[in-house]
Amino acid sequence: MTDTPQTSSPSGGSSMPASSEPDPRLPKLREMTGFVEYMGTGWGTPDRAPAVEPGAAGAAASHRARLSAALPGHTIVVASGRAPVRANDTYYEFRPDSDFFWLTGCDAEDAVLVMTPTAGGHDATVYVRSPAYPGDPDFFADSLRGELWVGAAPDASDWSAALDVSVAHLERLNGIPMADALGAGTFTSPHIAARGLRRSEELCRVLAELRMIKDDWEIAQLRAAVDATIDGFRSVIREIPTAIEAGGERWLQASFDRHARTTGNGPGYTTIVGSAGHAPTLHWVRCDGPVVPEELLLLDMGVEVRSYYTADITRTFPASGTFSAAQRQVHELVEKAHRAGLAAVQPGRAFSDFHAAAMAVIAQGLFDWDLLPVSVDEALSPTGQHHRRYLVCGIGHHLGIDVHDCARSSYSAYQAAQLAPGMVLTVEPGLYFHSFDETVPPELRGIGVRIEDDLLVTQQGSTVLSDALPLDALGLEKWMQSQR
Repeated sequence: MTDTPQTSSPSGGSSMPASSEPDPRLPKLREMTGFVEYMGTGWGTPDRAPAVEPGAAGAAASHRARLSAALPGHTIVVASGRAPVRANDTYYEFRPDSDFFWLTGCDAEDAVLVMTPTAGGHDATVYVRSPAYPGDPDFFADSLRGELWVGAAPDASDWSAALDVSVAHLERLNGIPMADALGAGTFTSPHIAARGLRRSEELCRVLAELRMIKDDWEIAQLRAAVDATIDGFRSVIREIPTAIEAGGERWLQASFDRHARTTGNGPGYTTIVGSAGHAPTLHWVRCDGPVVPEELLLLDMGVEVRSYYTADITRTFPASGTFSAAQRQVHELVEKAHRAGLAAVQPGRAFSDFHAAAMAVIAQGLFDWDLLPVSVDEALSPTGQHHRRYLVCGIGHHLGIDVHDCARSSYSAYQAAQLAPGMVLTVEPGLYFHSFDETVPPELRGIGVRIEDDLLVTQQGSTVLSDALPLDALGLEKWMQSQR
């Protein structure tokens, strides 16, 4: 990786040791007059049109209109943020704040959306930082703005043409009144940070609740993410023999991540690959174990497509291709709970209904196996919940531009709400018998099973977007065989 240009004075910093010896270093590049003059000419004009996903600008305009109607009379400021520092002058990959992208379709770093109230709603302007082009010393000296470092950089006019919205340079923010503005996103721009704007819980809540209902464009993005993820499952299944021989869980994790990176932005969350005793660990992201042929393999994976929408799908496979009797027993109970949960995803039903339906099946099954110390009714009571020892997480969540979408919604609008057409949810019951759990018989210890699908709530009921993957044990065995 290339080093960044020297930005501090070789002799003026207080951290430099005092010395009477002459400094042997060359001056900074921007101080070399011959270099600066030569670098200022002889450059053509690259294609600077930003890559905006088809339909994103129109969807964003619709989203802004919904927000404007929800918060009339308020100045609204939403920032895209900046890539977090990994170490020193290196950075993680940038991903725009989800609310910012939902409202703009823009993935520019350090950008800011300002919605100013008018008599008819709001006027919107996106502010972007000024790129450094040839003729500006920052072209070669600024590793964050310089086009020589970051590649072809769209200017305000390029963004405006692509997004069909007013776009200006960040410096013009200084004249915008923000004393009573509602803020969201990550305020990394000094033009915002210096003015003391803070995140508004009200704005964050309203945005989260608006994002619960997906429009047609968003649903298309989620369908694409699901389809790409299912293709990723196919790729991973083909790699199981290699992972058994060498590479283990991490080989499969990397196989999916490579697929996600080439078909979209990358994984929508850290890919979970849990073999054997790692399968019961809910968020096993270390993936540093072997793939054991006789054991189960839990795969929780999702592709984030270029529009930042992600899938979230889980299946549990026998690494050998065939479930053992004990593995099949557990999988069949989880499948039964899963189907009960799917059936409860209907418009007008409570969000909690599919959770309760799946949990009732799990509790009854555990009771039938003599794994509950109390009756099913007592286990399911609010003060009981004994069955949750083997399933401590919830059964599902909203899905969208974030894997755990709409998380800042109020309780009444999320957990206590009714399902409505346009919502996209996961249903994901499981059973997790840890290898060190002495309350379960030895033949069940180390077995972890989760089945997770992505569903769209419709006017008539619901659609399982991920139904191309089998649910049942026999279907999974046949599907694995067909992929190898």
